[in-house]
Amino acid sequence: MPRAEPSRPTVPERAESSLPTLERKLGSLDGAAIVVSNVIGGGIFIVPAIVAQLAPDPWAMLGVWLVGGALALAGALAYAELAALRPQAGGEYVYLKEAYGPLVGFLSGWTSFVAGFSGAMAASAVGMAGILGRFIPAAADTTPIFTIALPFVSFTFSPQAAVALTAIAGLSAIHSSGLGPGRVVHNLLAGTKVAALVTVVALGFSIGRGSVAHYAGGESLSIGNWVFALIPVMFSYSGWNAAAYVSEEIRSPERNVPRALLLGTALVVLIYLSLNMVYLYAMPVEDFPDQATRIGDVALERLFGSGAGGAWAAASVVMIAASISAMVLAGPRVYFAMARDGLLFDSVARVHSRFRTPVVAIAAQAVWSGVLVLTGTFGQLVEYTGFAIVLFAGVAVFAVFVLRWKHPSEARPFRAWGYPFAPLFFAVASLLIVANALRENPATSGAGLLVIGLGIPVYSWMRVRGRKRS
Repeated sequence: MPRAEPSRPTVPERAESSLPTLERKLGSLDGAAIVVSNVIGGGIFIVPAIVAQLAPDPWAMLGVWLVGGALALAGALAYAELAALRPQAGGEYVYLKEAYGPLVGFLSGWTSFVAGFSGAMAASAVGMAGILGRFIPAAADTTPIFTIALPFVSFTFSPQAAVALTAIAGLSAIHSSGLGPGRVVHNLLAGTKVAALVTVVALGFSIGRGSVAHYAGGESLSIGNWVFALIPVMFSYSGWNAAAYVSEEIRSPERNVPRALLLGTALVVLIYLSLNMVYLYAMPVEDFPDQATRIGDVALERLFGSGAGGAWAAASVVMIAASISAMVLAGPRVYFAMARDGLLFDSVARVHSRFRTPVVAIAAQAVWSGVLVLTGTFGQLVEYTGFAIVLFAGVAVFAVFVLRWKHPSEARPFRAWGYPFAPLFFAVASLLIVANALRENPATSGAGLLVIGLGIPVYSWMRVRGRKRS
């Protein structure tokens, strides 16, 4: 006898006709631009040095980035199926809620708000201010202008904090003013980012003072270290799922969301591999660990001379701004979806009557990011919950199996290529990475679990509040 298909969970029940919705104005290239901007941040300019320490052989190092890219593509394929099946705002919050229940979905969204998007935005904005200090020294000045001391935390206002807050507020305002201006600004930033990176690769190999001899040789390495090197690489690739968060605003999502995820992720993999090859062309692998915090600057100066560092710093400001823009686009769609389900305050689901954007959700993320900037707590939060990015992504990819089992007869506009091996490959690798993080850094990971766990009483309160109001 065929198994009856269970009904989808509701959280709590609401009349669908009364729910706020977003407008579909984005295309596949817009979605791919969000992926590229969200993924390519500061990691690619720092992580190669860490990987070189663990895999001190040129081809072994490149192999880590290639395998990491294959994992990212496997994840993107799974998300493509999920996003085409449920083309709604919120990304993995939607998939986790339906596959495992509303609590799991809520905890992923809670972590995104508390640390995932907001913490990364704060860190990026402060980093951008620091780079601007190369041209305008006051922008990187951390001297306190004034401090507000509270019982458990202090708010410190400095010139650097002012620059970071301006970047967050400015990009949030642009994206609040409609998908039209937001898309133009974001695509301009993303296009500039890609153009800068492609230019570096092209000029590095054509006129740069490097050597192909750097690809030969290297030290012996253990398989264990090589596998361990996948952890920072996977963190560098995190964000490949960004287009899924805006599925509700992409035209013909059953076709364009998979295209955006695959095109964006494939472009990132190509850029990452190319940049690492340029770094190797500029310097031998044994020099990488000595430049752990500024390998991009050093590589360009070796290729083109001392003046290249300034040009790279200017390009980095634009590239970081593109990353912040992508997070302003993606993150609020999660909180909007949660509020629409009754798991956050109703106001967070408010859509602007003219601009058709989730203005309150965007403002809430900007405010919390600003709090993290002023308190300086973003670094700890991002460090504590870093493993959760991999955890929730892995569990969401496994939702492909769960939803195929729960809804076997439901039409799927896109089916993950390589099923069941590709999504299983990603899910198992994610589980191993999380297990290793818990084993190697139990205190840090324990703090992260505490941050995630704090979402449970919030979830319970929201559920009770929702039942009382219904």
